[in-house]
Amino acid sequence: MQYIEPIVYTIIILNAAAAFITVFRDRNRDIAATWAWLLVLILLPIVGFIAYAFVGRKLPKNRLFRLRKETQIRLEQMIQRQREALGTELMPADAVTSSVRGMVSLFLNSDGALLSRKNRVKIYTDGHEKFHAMFQDIEAAKNHIHIEYYTFYNDQIGNDLLHLLERKAAQGVDVRVLYDPWGSMGTFRSFFKHLEELGGHARPFLGAHSAILDFRLNFRDHRKIVVTDGRVGYVGGFNVGDQYLGRSKKFGYWRDTHLRIVGSGVFELQERFIRDWNATDAEHRIVPDVNMFPVIRVKGNTSLQIVSSGPDSDAQQIKLGYIKMIMTAQHRLWIQSPYLIPDDSVLDAIKIAAMSGVDVRIMVPDKPDHAFVYRATQYYARELADAGVKIYYYNNGFIHAKTIVIDGQVASVGSANLDFRSFKLNFEVNAFLYDADLAQELERIFLEDQKISSLITVQDFKNQSFWLKFKQTFSRLLSPIL
Repeated sequence: MQYIEPIVYTIIILNAAAAFITVFRDRNRDIAATWAWLLVLILLPIVGFIAYAFVGRKLPKNRLFRLRKETQIRLEQMIQRQREALGTELMPADAVTSSVRGMVSLFLNSDGALLSRKNRVKIYTDGHEKFHAMFQDIEAAKNHIHIEYYTFYNDQIGNDLLHLLERKAAQGVDVRVLYDPWGSMGTFRSFFKHLEELGGHARPFLGAHSAILDFRLNFRDHRKIVVTDGRVGYVGGFNVGDQYLGRSKKFGYWRDTHLRIVGSGVFELQERFIRDWNATDAEHRIVPDVNMFPVIRVKGNTSLQIVSSGPDSDAQQIKLGYIKMIMTAQHRLWIQSPYLIPDDSVLDAIKIAAMSGVDVRIMVPDKPDHAFVYRATQYYARELADAGVKIYYYNNGFIHAKTIVIDGQVASVGSANLDFRSFKLNFEVNAFLYDADLAQELERIFLEDQKISSLITVQDFKNQSFWLKFKQTFSRLLSPIL
């Protein structure tokens, strides 16, 4: 018995030393994430290291998104050809008003995101309406169908979409599906077997066989992209699954926001898909041609930029866009996000806006889909309420929309949540919209949602139990790695 205490002390010291070596050997890791992982490894000696092995390691960037030289050149040539053909439909930053010029320049410099003008954009907030429209566009496709989703479930809507894609593949349409293997848990390669027998292609993003060794479980393809014939594109928050149609008892009605885009803005969604596909499947890579980037002349009113971000870049382009929007707001800043776990830069920007007299409203769900994430969301909601932000809990099911609207002039809709994961760990894509009519429509939608939401006051947060506040505070400590 006299040897047990020294042995225990030795194990504790060795575990702590191993934790420090493991976490601090990565010099480029965010300091908040570094300390969060250190906490996990020290408090959970065995479980913590197993978790770190799967979700804590950094992404091997040098092996990502390396296009073959000829494919890269051809892709650039196709896009340049369309820019020249469309003329004023695609213009540099100096072609927009001074109020948004800085934002356009930001995305041009950080992501190479082209400003696309004269698009027709339709907003969908209901899953049934969104999938009905998308199915019609897929049915009408003659040349190709490109689909990329974080979640593609083997359920009713998943099978409905799969059978439609099988019919189109049998007609000779080039069908390609990218899905995240972890977001689509339970959907296996065999699910797409008949589609591939008919000539279609379906792949787990970056290949499931490398998920543990190369890709790391923690880095997920959270993008939602659909492109048909290079003419119609979809981007937003809806995934493919019955729960997104309100068929889940746990969540009830599913409230999300998605966009249908017709116009040159589709080019950027197409380019993003091609890059993601070729990074995943070099054997069946896409060689861009004119059918993928057709000249589309549309009489629309929406100027937009499609912006991507992910762990393959340190720029955090979408987060920078969020900060720019927040700091640009003069009167109104309205946000909807299922997860509210901002890093310090975004948190401070929101507080500054609220304390500067901007009407800041943030709407989050009134129920969790992930326990720790929800408690961390409540923690930050409480902190922002103290700074003067109006916090609303959505009471009509589950709100999954990722939208920001400022002053009824500029808006963002996409896949990126207001949290650490979307900023640094996930592969995301958003549309930043420069259209007052569209922005004001999103404001009207927010106000309709507000009618079925509860305003949570500072006093409401103060009245929460000690145990609830403890869970919120503890979850906040893990927020950089949630």
